[in-house]
Amino acid sequence: MPFIGNQPALSYTSFAKQDFTTSATTSYTLDNPVANANELALFINFVRQEPTTAYSASGTSLTLTSATSASDDMYCVFLGKAVQTVNPPNGSVGSSQVAASIITGQTALASEPADTDEFLVSDAGTLKRIDYSLIKGGGITQADQWRITAGFNTTGGDVTANWERIDTDGPGLIGPGVSESSGIFTFPETGIYLVSAQSYVSATSGAISSQAINIRTTLDNSSYSSTALSYDSSSTTNYNASFFCSTLFDVTDTSTHKVKLAVITGGTSIFDGSTSHTATGMTFIRLGNT
Repeated sequence: MPFIGNQPALSYTSFAKQDFTTSATTSYTLDNPVANANELALFINFVRQEPTTAYSASGTSLTLTSATSASDDMYCVFLGKAVQTVNPPNGSVGSSQVAASIITGQTALASEPADTDEFLVSDAGTLKRIDYSLIKGGGITQADQWRITAGFNTTGGDVTANWERIDTDGPGLIGPGVSESSGIFTFPETGIYLVSAQSYVSATSGAISSQAINIRTTLDNSSYSSTALSYDSSSTTNYNASFFCSTLFDVTDTSTHKVKLAVITGGTSIFDGSTSHTATGMTFIRLGNT
């Protein structure tokens, strides 16, 4: 027969059935709630029982007039609950038919997605936190800062002592951060890192010919190379200067790819340190995958 509107989907329905494990009782629990006894057909030893006379039902509670025994066979058919077995046609479900919790309720990924996967992000409402470490190339997963806690006089060399993670007035840290041992920094995961260093240097007597800070990296946990340098020279008696340098470091193996800070000076220079602010220190930010 002709009709107006979308072509209805072909479907059939079946009634839900529940089998009971019987015992010497009159009380049973239904798998599906019902409004009254007329919404289910109850069979005991294959004989249909009369609703409201042989049993009553409300919600998930089924109450018999006479107690069953453990040897009885009892089941029911839910007349008021038909199970729809058809799938909706492709492209037929709209946003009003989809619960918001299906998308916005997902707060974490259980495993790393495929390269071809796409992600939907709502531009309205509250956004959920996403673990970007599971998404290739997405988000900063590591950010850490360290400093020297006390100033030191030196004629040059590796900075091996008095390192601490910055902890003054709301410091920021993303991920577990780097670890330090005798001035050598180990990365928590592979990736491409922005490594930067800074220092405040002073001299109060004599002419200082030159001084510098030097970021040094290794690919074999042994031989270090200079990868970034900030340099200045002076012929004055009283000297003060600030240094900054940075490098991009591709960490493909956390057991062999490491970094440390060295200083270079043409005389005896004072490199400032403090527990309340960063005068000489390093910053580590993971920008993305290697």
